[in-house]
Amino acid sequence: MAKLPVSAEELIEKFGPTLNYPPKEGFAGRDEPDKEVKTHCCFCGMQCGMKLLVKDNTVVGFEPWMEFPFNEGRLCPKGVERYLQNNHPDRLVYPLRRAQGNGFRRMDWDDALTHTVSEIKRIQEKYGNNAFGMLSGVSLSNEKSYLVGKFARVALKTANLDYNGRLCMVSAGAGNKKAFGLDRISNSFEDLERAEVIIVTGANISETFPTLTHWIWRARDYGAKLIVIDPRMIPLARTADLHLPVKPGTDSALLGAMLKYLADHDMLDHDFINNHTSGFEEALDIVKDYTLEWAEEITGIEKEKIETAAKWWGQAKTSFLLHARGIEHHTKGVDNVVACINLVLATGRIGKPYCGYGTITGQGNGQGGREHGHKCDQLPGNRDIENPEHRKYISAVWGIDEKDMPGKGHTAYELIEAIHRGEVKGLISLCFNPLVSLPNNNFVREAFEKLEFYMCIDFFMNETSRHADIILPGSLHEEEEGTVTSAEGRVIRIRKAVDCPGEARPDTEILLDIANRLGYGDKFNYKTSEDIFNELRVASKGGTADYYGITYQKIEDNMGVFWPCPSLDHPGTKRLWEDRKFHTNDGKAHFNAVKYRDPGEVTDEEYPIILTTGRVVSQYLSGTQTRRIGKLVDNFPEPKIEMHPDLAAKYGIRNNELVRLSTRRGSEVFPAHVVETIRKDTIFLPYHWPGKKSANQFTTPLLDPVSKIPEFKVCACKIEGTGEFATPSKESKAFQSS
Repeated sequence: MAKLPVSAEELIEKFGPTLNYPPKEGFAGRDEPDKEVKTHCCFCGMQCGMKLLVKDNTVVGFEPWMEFPFNEGRLCPKGVERYLQNNHPDRLVYPLRRAQGNGFRRMDWDDALTHTVSEIKRIQEKYGNNAFGMLSGVSLSNEKSYLVGKFARVALKTANLDYNGRLCMVSAGAGNKKAFGLDRISNSFEDLERAEVIIVTGANISETFPTLTHWIWRARDYGAKLIVIDPRMIPLARTADLHLPVKPGTDSALLGAMLKYLADHDMLDHDFINNHTSGFEEALDIVKDYTLEWAEEITGIEKEKIETAAKWWGQAKTSFLLHARGIEHHTKGVDNVVACINLVLATGRIGKPYCGYGTITGQGNGQGGREHGHKCDQLPGNRDIENPEHRKYISAVWGIDEKDMPGKGHTAYELIEAIHRGEVKGLISLCFNPLVSLPNNNFVREAFEKLEFYMCIDFFMNETSRHADIILPGSLHEEEEGTVTSAEGRVIRIRKAVDCPGEARPDTEILLDIANRLGYGDKFNYKTSEDIFNELRVASKGGTADYYGITYQKIEDNMGVFWPCPSLDHPGTKRLWEDRKFHTNDGKAHFNAVKYRDPGEVTDEEYPIILTTGRVVSQYLSGTQTRRIGKLVDNFPEPKIEMHPDLAAKYGIRNNELVRLSTRRGSEVFPAHVVETIRKDTIFLPYHWPGKKSANQFTTPLLDPVSKIPEFKVCACKIEGTGEFATPSKESKAFQSS
């Protein structure tokens, strides 16, 4: 054995008697796990089935769950490593309070909750109920999403509640409601298998939803043509039959030109249009001048490619169109969504086998989390908080007077603006990291510094919680029972595998304790998560997101149940619209007229380049979890600016050179990653990092007027080489080929 630089005795004297090096009896091998727990991955909307291996109340590994029908045992890099967060040394294990000066100090639970309730009452008595707000995450279970909505309206009595799904799927939700009256993907992903043409637009599936790739490959095996629309040649585009490198912010021009082509060449399903839709003539009239030549000029895509895409789509007998944040993160995100739906409706390929349309939900419970009431304008069952009948029904379920139900509040970014204006003085957040995930985050930081009181509940200290007065240690995915709803609309079970470590508590228990201390314990008399789910079932009954017929046992027996499921004897709805009865006021699917308009911020002489942002395969959202898992960090340790060689040459920039990126909101230096797989007028920066590495210090605060989603996917920027190079220490595997 090599000689230690100091003796073992010296090490023990310095670090204490718990040090046991060198080991006297060797290291014990890992015994068999105490149990295997069938559950689901905590990342992304796929919610892949997996088995967690538990030993001594610790998740020590995983095994594939081969029988679960969506992923059949497959997992992505994040799923394989997700168990490593369970026993992480960064876990919050007791309450913390901000110390005088710097840092945090431990406090006990009773003091933490007493002070929190005292501050809620003080602020609301002084400034009004709506002066206290709440922000929550959409990766929560359905039970917690429902509970947050009820907690904010009944216990906090505030209208100012919103969630981080505001940054993800709300444009899709608004577009789906406009067109169909219901917000869900139309089919299970199994229907992809025999689609003759698949369009994927604004969805980097291979990196953000890797296990979904399998179903696309199965379609390719049956001869499907794959069209990928993206400004970058993302991995899925490299093997696509047709890649359309759209200029960021011009998606509706492309989709409108394709609709015109379908009409000009009579590739329409006239029977479906005439009998089951409305608004077609208006939608067609808007695009009557959208020629292929015009679309080429606007989008930067050769007209021949646009024609080919339209022709393939029009001639197919079966098809599937999928999109994600790439077309939704815009000031015209809702326009982009309904423009996609117009193509589907024009060809009548919905409600049939192997024909479908939908958005791919990005967060862990992005589907269920947007259905049951922790949005500022929503009540359970995807009801409208401003609809008198909806308010009356939910008030009865909750046992409150309808007049005591708050109305519509601020959306997430609008809530930050209200804090800036001094209208909102206090805030609770649950599993939300606004300082990384919201746009223009220097402005967001200023807002948090203005709050009179801020309490957050989370399992790790994130960048936002460092501004908190009190931090309460909450629970991981595997530390509570519950359900989530996958991107397919399949309601599935999350099973508790381990207890919370130390003094950490389940999120549910924390909220119930606060509600009780605020004097509303009688409205929150739940013993288990199943109790909450059973109330959710009643609250959702008759809504468009109807879970009434779903029970924990039914989920267990069927490996999930697709909503809507209106009765206990109903099997669930795997494929929507087979009866051609849509949830709109006239029972028909609605075309929506979409007129092309520019992005909220366009390039000019000072800022001549387009900046777009997105994800990488090894990181998730604001990185609170994945930036703590070593193998995922090694794969992609830092953000780099992806740019085309021609753009790099224009500015004299070399690969790995430090480049100053500037927009109207900020300026910072990043290494360059020079690749041929991106448009020459566009740069790409991933957004999972905080502080000086944050992509959202550059993005605009401009919002879609309908969905209020920020325009993350396009802003004007400039770049400048520094002549210095990034330190090559522990270079990311993602860049080793450069």
